[in-house]
Amino acid sequence: MSQTRKRKSAAARRAEIVDTAIRLSAELGPDRVTTQHLADAVGVTQPAIFRHFASKTAIWEAVAEHIVSQVETLRGHEITVAEGNPHDQLHQLVGHHFVHIEKNPAIPAILFSRELQASSEPLRSKFSAFMKSRGDEIAGLIQSAQAAGLHRAEIAADDAAQLVTAAVQGLSLRWLLENRAFDLTAEGGRVIGGLIDGFRA
Repeated sequence: MSQTRKRKSAAARRAEIVDTAIRLSAELGPDRVTTQHLADAVGVTQPAIFRHFASKTAIWEAVAEHIVSQVETLRGHEITVAEGNPHDQLHQLVGHHFVHIEKNPAIPAILFSRELQASSEPLRSKFSAFMKSRGDEIAGLIQSAQAAGLHRAEIAADDAAQLVTAAVQGLSLRWLLENRAFDLTAEGGRVIGGLIDGFRA
């Protein structure tokens, strides 16, 4: 006897569409993902996609919200902070960022898609605010390390934080462009870890 297929709630379907957009971004590139791709992958019609999201832009805004929320959850629950040592905390923060990127390879492509950002000011603003928050957190750890005598006092913490952030972004994009041909976490520990160790007093 065949069973009646259970219909998903609106919230569950929206979440499925967002997850699918992220997955297809890793496979196709975010700029190439269409609503027809989403409909085919989810198993619904294209009009059904627009019953859950008013526009394609609204889908990407939901994707941005999901990515930022996911990273913040990681920061709050998965990172075991190295007590009293901001230098080690900085290593840990960067290391877990790379672990998260390896698990979610679409993130750097979505974060730095010129087409997506140009077509959606809310998307650009969301990611810009997120990147600023992460930069401020890195700068704060560097300042704490300076106060503890662990990092050189003459370093400009904000500039150093921008350097670390740019290096993380650059390595993540290289990993993506090279078709994930190397271990991002290991390479991040070597390259970015060496950069951070260069701040030591």
